[in-house]
Amino acid sequence: MRVISLGWGVQSFALAAMSALGELPPVDAAVHADTTHERRETYEFAAKWTPWLEERGVRVVTVSHNIPFPDTGAVFIPAYTTAKGRNRKHGALRRSCTGRWKIAPQRRWISAELKRRGIAKSPGVVDQWFGISKDEWTRMRDSDVKYIRNAYPFMDALDPPITRYDIKCWLQDRGLEIPVKSACVFCPYHDLESWREIKMGGNGDWQKAVEVDQIVRDKRPGYQCFVHPARIPLEQVDLRNERDHGQLELWGEECTGNCFL
Repeated sequence: MRVISLGWGVQSFALAAMSALGELPPVDAAVHADTTHERRETYEFAAKWTPWLEERGVRVVTVSHNIPFPDTGAVFIPAYTTAKGRNRKHGALRRSCTGRWKIAPQRRWISAELKRRGIAKSPGVVDQWFGISKDEWTRMRDSDVKYIRNAYPFMDALDPPITRYDIKCWLQDRGLEIPVKSACVFCPYHDLESWREIKMGGNGDWQKAVEVDQIVRDKRPGYQCFVHPARIPLEQVDLRNERDHGQLELWGEECTGNCFL
């Protein structure tokens, strides 16, 4: 069985589109683990392009975990921390959100689908595709379960392997949209431009991120938690870029292929 780990970002959408257009082999499903906390633009993109994929033979499946966060005391995101008291050492919490909210729901669906088809969990019975490009090869990992083999078509099915920039060009050349980065609105791994986009979106995502930042603040005894590395309340973070500060751009904008998913 062959499935795509679909995040609705640039690379995973391109994987599904390449399969839909016959430039990569067919898949049994593209499985999206919905955290329910993604950006409004991501949900709008998924609603628009899901029918396009399914009309071309790519079954899109959405699964979800019953996420208690942020309504309980648990903090699963890799929040930035400062210790309370005189020695306020900086740190960060361990990231467990990916395993709980992404990997686990996808694997539950895969297990159920194998059972429905009467397929035993033998070694490598499932190929799970991930949209890791050439410039992100360090993110490639072997699966931690024997019945799933992690596969990276941008690296091992295309010759030569392609970069994120190549993937964007491929989408544009075929008249397909380039989606925003797929991530929770309060993800501590957002870069400056992502935070700016969320704040300027005017659709409630920024308010949700601010609320989550406030909720996690004192959820870990002995520490204060923040979603921004400045370790101050999110609404107080200076999100101005160099252009806003008056620095001229000599070379204009160029996609280097190093953006996050």
